[in-house]
Amino acid sequence: MEQEKTVSAFEDKKWFELFSNKARVLYPHSDPSHDYLHVMRVVNTAKTLCLAENADWAVVMPAAFFHDYINVPKNDPRRPYASQLSAEAAIEYLKSVGYPETYYERIRHAIEAHSYSAEIKAETLEAKIVQDADRLDSLGAIGIARCFATSSLMSRPFYAEEDPWAESRNLDDKNYGLDHFFQKLFKLVDHLNTPTARQEGEHRIAFIKTYLDQIKREI
Repeated sequence: MEQEKTVSAFEDKKWFELFSNKARVLYPHSDPSHDYLHVMRVVNTAKTLCLAENADWAVVMPAAFFHDYINVPKNDPRRPYASQLSAEAAIEYLKSVGYPETYYERIRHAIEAHSYSAEIKAETLEAKIVQDADRLDSLGAIGIARCFATSSLMSRPFYAEEDPWAESRNLDDKNYGLDHFFQKLFKLVDHLNTPTARQEGEHRIAFIKTYLDQIKREI
C-alpha cells in the first residue's frame, strides 16, 4: 500500500505561495473587511498562534487561507451556513491541487468552526487557532476599520442619531455601526480559546474602548 503523503517543511513554502496566489483571486478588495489583506492577517496571526501553541501548521495554514472561501454578506439569511459552504468549497479546491487528503477532515472542521454565526464548537487545537486568529482580526484598530467598512456595505449609519449608546433602546447592529462593538465584539475576547490569543485580545479591546471614548467626545 502506498504510504500516505504528508506535508513536509520543504513543501510548506510551495503550498503557502500557491494558496496566497489563489487568495489574491478569491478575495477581492470590493469588501475590505473580507479581502486578501484580511486573509493574510488571519494567516499570519494563525502562524504566530500555531508556533506558540504547538499546533499542526499543515492543517492551520489551508484553513486560515480559505476560511472565507464563500463570502456571504453579514445581512444575508444564509450567513449562519457560510463557514460550512466555505469548508466544502475549500476541500474541493485542495483536492484539485493535490493537497494531502490526510488533513481534509481536520481542515474542514477548522473552517466550519471558525464562524461566530455558525455556533460550531472548535474541537481541535487547530480549529481553535483558526477561530482565534479570525476573531482577533475583528478587534483592535483593524477591527474598528473593518466594522465601519461593513457599515458602508450594509448602508447602516455609524450610530443611532437620537441614542448613539443604546441607553434607552435595544442594541441593533444590523442598523447601527457602534452597536456592533457592544453587541458582539466586546464579547469575543471571552470566547478566545488559547492563552496567546486571549492576551492579545485584551490589549485590542482596551484600544477599542479608548477609541469609543473619543467618539463620545466628538458626538
